[in-house]
Amino acid sequence: MQIKIIPSILMSLCCAFMAAQEATEIYLFDLSEQDSQITISNPVNISKNEGYDNQPSFTEDGTGILFSSFREGQADISKYFIAENYRVWITDTKESEFSPIQVPGKKKYFTCVRLNEDDTQYIYKYAFKKKLPELFIPDLKVGYYIWFDPKTLISFVIGDTETLQVSSFKHKIRYPIRSNIGRSMHKIPESAGLGSNLMSFISLSHESPEIYSIDPFKSTSVYIADALAGSRDLTWTARGTMLMGKNNMIYKYHPSKDKEWIPINIEAEFDIQGISRIIISPDGSKLVLVANEPAL
Repeated sequence: MQIKIIPSILMSLCCAFMAAQEATEIYLFDLSEQDSQITISNPVNISKNEGYDNQPSFTEDGTGILFSSFREGQADISKYFIAENYRVWITDTKESEFSPIQVPGKKKYFTCVRLNEDDTQYIYKYAFKKKLPELFIPDLKVGYYIWFDPKTLISFVIGDTETLQVSSFKHKIRYPIRSNIGRSMHKIPESAGLGSNLMSFISLSHESPEIYSIDPFKSTSVYIADALAGSRDLTWTARGTMLMGKNNMIYKYHPSKDKEWIPINIEAEFDIQGISRIIISPDGSKLVLVANEPAL
């Protein structure tokens, strides 16, 4: 599909993913949110893989988790089946794939960022069954992205300054809405009390990182809160609470209920260090986090 690029500040797309990725693991927890109390429990290491495992996302039905996983020096996509407690490799290519997300409303397809041998880095569409991948958005060097709805994809675009860009497949246009932003982007549930059709991003244009809501179709943004110091990633629970991780703790902040970041309860028999990305299942009952690989 050809997408017309709305003129904006042109940027040279010259960066790629880090050559050396950190050694991480991915853990699945049960999540309970009652009144103002949040507890996660029953952790399961779903990656169990030496090296880099990261960028998880739930399938739309909540029964599986897609993630990027290193083997033999490059990244392929894996899928973990929650009820069956097993994982499979979805891709086996000479290229590296990152940030897998199921295409909304399409059970047979997912998108991911593919780092090619010539250092180009674009979003591709893959089939869960063995079919050739399809270049999805040409000429857009993407680090991270989310599906806002089945016809709208929002990307963290790599350049001299990182920009937040909207690709509308309905209207066949692409346009930037913010610059100097962090990698964490999420749709905001209406239960947060901030409005509808909003997403959150972290602005890096201030002395300290700040969290904003934005309407991707109107480009109007509103300050929500300061980000948790030392944390780059956030997510939203089904009840409209933000979560951010730091070291071995996860903190919560509800826009209409909390005035500061408050630690949540983590029930685990082992210590988890270096918590970064966090995601919540579609029904709000599961939490997945990325943390440092345990020291031997």
